[in-house]
Amino acid sequence: MMEILKEVVAELVKMFVADARLSVAVLILVGAVALLLDVGHAAPLIGGAVLLGGCLAILAAVTAATARRR
Repeated sequence: MMEILKEVVAELVKMFVADARLSVAVLILVGAVALLLDVGHAAPLIGGAVLLGGCLAILAAVTAATARRR
């Protein structure tokens, strides 16, 4: 059982380390939206829309960059 757990954890770490740009960009986006909601007192619906749009933009940018490299 422990061996399976170790393998699962190792695969999760590889998944996030493999595309560091994607991980960092999403973390920055989440932090920015948190600041927008906390400091800017924006409505939660606005925060959700920014998160959705930002994640889609990040995904498109990383996908395009990966396609150009190959």
